[in-house]
Amino acid sequence: MRLSAYRDVTAIAGARSVLLIGFLVRLPMFATGIVLMLHVVSTLGRTYGEAGLVSAAFTIALAISAPWRGRLLDRYGLRRVVAPSIVVTALVWTAMPFLEYAVLLPVSVLGGLFVVPSFSILRQGLIAVVPDDRRRTALSLDSVFTELSFMIGPAVAVWAAATYDTRWVLVVLAVLNLIAALVIYTVNPPLRSEQAASAGSTAAAASGGSAEPVEPGEPAAGGPRASWVSLSVVAVLVAAAASTIVLAGSDVSIVAALRSTGDAASIGWVLSVWGAGSLIGGLLYGAWHRSISVFWLLGGLALSTLPVALAGSLPWLVVLLFICGVLCAPTITATVDHLSRVVPEEYRGEAMGWHGSAMTAGQAIGAPLAGFAIDRAGWGWGFISVSLAGLVVAVVGAAAERVARTRRAAAAASASARELVL
Repeated sequence: MRLSAYRDVTAIAGARSVLLIGFLVRLPMFATGIVLMLHVVSTLGRTYGEAGLVSAAFTIALAISAPWRGRLLDRYGLRRVVAPSIVVTALVWTAMPFLEYAVLLPVSVLGGLFVVPSFSILRQGLIAVVPDDRRRTALSLDSVFTELSFMIGPAVAVWAAATYDTRWVLVVLAVLNLIAALVIYTVNPPLRSEQAASAGSTAAAASGGSAEPVEPGEPAAGGPRASWVSLSVVAVLVAAAASTIVLAGSDVSIVAALRSTGDAASIGWVLSVWGAGSLIGGLLYGAWHRSISVFWLLGGLALSTLPVALAGSLPWLVVLLFICGVLCAPTITATVDHLSRVVPEEYRGEAMGWHGSAMTAGQAIGAPLAGFAIDRAGWGWGFISVSLAGLVVAVVGAAAERVARTRRAAAAASASARELVL
């Protein structure tokens, strides 16, 4: 374990800038969804089902938007993609708190389609400025800051929504999101490494100088867009979806467990303990001396979540949640790290967008899957159902990974034998 790896990452000015921006950008982003739901219920006087419909519409739009906007990042660069988001945030999100429900629903779809693709931008920006051997450490540090944003933002926002008019809380969040978009636009972190950008410019010059120089964040010309799609890419996207199936289902199951035992007042701090486990796990994984297979981490996450179903008291529930939380951030980090290494740099924006959509899909599956199990067999089966789903993907993925490794080794040995014969 090398804790000095974090010093090496934070010594890079570009990495420090991206990490700080990421932390600040995600605070209002994580808070907006839950305040919007509270606004629909408390201020507009609608049901939780109708509030959930707004949330679902926004989430679906976000899932559609992520790969589309990521592709635009690859093609046109950061500023030309973020500029429309600034306009939509300024006009749409500041108006949404004052709209009637019938108008709010379709407008939330428009808002979701043009949200700043911050996860793609920030992860690409971080990968672009750190050496390859520090990428996992940098991504782990980013996951730690993401956990902090998730722990702080919604908690403060819920307090504000309970204290003040939700319309003005949403306005404040819209302004903060607008400022965040303007900061990203102004800083304009490079989305491609200097080597890749230089290679793109060299390729343009070699083509006779007719092509325009490739800016950081724009792909070099040539090559079909779908050429980056492979079984390895699909496998890691499935693993990302499976990880959020486990996490989203666990989230629902925690609430159900605490409500059934009469400890509903403890929901907030219990979730924070779970998040603290993830934060510590992210730090440990980033300092670890080598990478670990995505599927081994996913299997560990699923297996460590299973015993939570057996927790007979609040103290045991907290301890077991902390333990399984340790593998949350490392699993997500590993999927991002692996994906960034198997996808060519000029298509990384779209790939990261698909990663975001896979995680969103996992959330959309995990919560109802756990809820269905809880309704029919009790809160413990919420944890069991999503853990088994994650475990199936982990076992199949690990087996496929082993077969692929064996075939590559056999092919390499065959090639070496042919060379010796020749």
